[in-house]
Amino acid sequence: GVGIDDSEGKRLAIEIMDHILEKLNFYTRHTGNLYNLEATPAESASYRLAMIDRKVFPKIVTSGTQEKPYYTNSTMLPVNYSEDPFEVLDHQADLQVKYTGGTVLHLYIGERVTDIQALKTFLKMVVEKYPIPYITITPTFSICRNHGYLPGEQHICPYCGEETEVYSRVVGYYRPIQNWNDGKYQEFKERRYYRILASDRA
Repeated sequence: GVGIDDSEGKRLAIEIMDHILEKLNFYTRHTGNLYNLEATPAESASYRLAMIDRKVFPKIVTSGTQEKPYYTNSTMLPVNYSEDPFEVLDHQADLQVKYTGGTVLHLYIGERVTDIQALKTFLKMVVEKYPIPYITITPTFSICRNHGYLPGEQHICPYCGEETEVYSRVVGYYRPIQNWNDGKYQEFKERRYYRILASDRA
């Protein structure tokens, strides 16, 4: 098989989503209840189910490592797919609009956006050119007990040498990466951060 990052894998994902939507519409018409298709966060399920599957099917393909496997959420690309946000947006545009309930595309940027005007230009371009319902811009930051906010992933404070807490978005909310499950922490370690530049497709 191939992944969703392959054109054949993406075609299959769209076919499956269309089938699910057809069934949801059928059940809505026949029961009078409303049903929707959501990209669930799967914060703990992505790791837990990968661990279970690994035990039952030792040769199954997952993301992560043998000891810390995880599944990529819903129809998202692998977390290390690209540093180019437009490559990801181009890929996700016709998938994200299939969801009739909750969905969000997280754009993980590390600490790379220091130019607020570039970020504004980028966001304006995204909302004008892509039908994606929701996006987040997600920087990583660190907190030192003595010196407060530090940009990016800094496990040791550069001012006092104390250990810090590193924060990033686990799914829909920020929390210290030290508190994440092993699968989500492995995902964090494998992430590639997106480059957002003023000149990008302007």
